[in-house]
Amino acid sequence: MKVVVDYDACASNAVCMGIAPEVFEVRDDGYLYVLNENPPAETWDKVRMAANNCPTGAITLVEDE
Repeated sequence: MKVVVDYDACASNAVCMGIAPEVFEVRDDGYLYVLNENPPAETWDKVRMAANNCPTGAITLVEDE
C-alpha cells in the first residue's frame, strides 16, 4: 500500500496523525508530513481509518499491484 496526499486539499488538521501517528505528522510549521509512504502491513488498518476519516478527503491509498 502507498499513501498519497493531495496537499492542495489537505487542511493539516491532524485527524490522520491522531489515528496513525507512525505514518502521519503535522509539524510546528503547520504542514502534514507522511513519515512512511509505504507503511508496513501491521499499520494498514489504522492508515485506512485515517484516510477514511480525513475531513477533506486528501488521503488516497494505492494498493500494491
